[in-house]
Amino acid sequence: MTRDGATTAARVPQPRGDDGQIMLMTIGFVVVALLLVTAVVSASGIHLERKRLLALADLAALAAASSLDEDAYFSRADDEPVRLRDDEARDAVMDYLAEAAPGAGLGHVELVAATTDGLTATVTLRSLARPTLVSWVTAPWSDGIDLLVTASARAG
Repeated sequence: MTRDGATTAARVPQPRGDDGQIMLMTIGFVVVALLLVTAVVSASGIHLERKRLLALADLAALAAASSLDEDAYFSRADDEPVRLRDDEARDAVMDYLAEAAPGAGLGHVELVAATTDGLTATVTLRSLARPTLVSWVTAPWSDGIDLLVTASARAG
């Protein structure tokens, strides 16, 4: 009420042309940020699984390179190298994987190859890694990503 007794209508603010647009833009940026976070977290998880698989392959190759026949090693001539054999290397890798693979924090680990040229043992392992967070950005890889690593160690 005014002094003279007349009432005034409450002033209702009139919307301007850009009112409400900030909220839509904020929602859009939050959605993009969340999708980016899911992509980064999933890619980091896959990378860490690959590094664990590579470390396992390195240690398996080391076990294969250490599988020299001790009798042949100690009965050889000084200038003659001891040769690794494929069957011994493969058996050593299989024994090592039976012990170490369950504790490596990986899914199913498959031995692709365990070979040797007589001096160097080469081990190839395969595993399937799944993205940590699945969104429509990472959905094409929700069935998993095939990881294949190769490591070698020299006997000696």
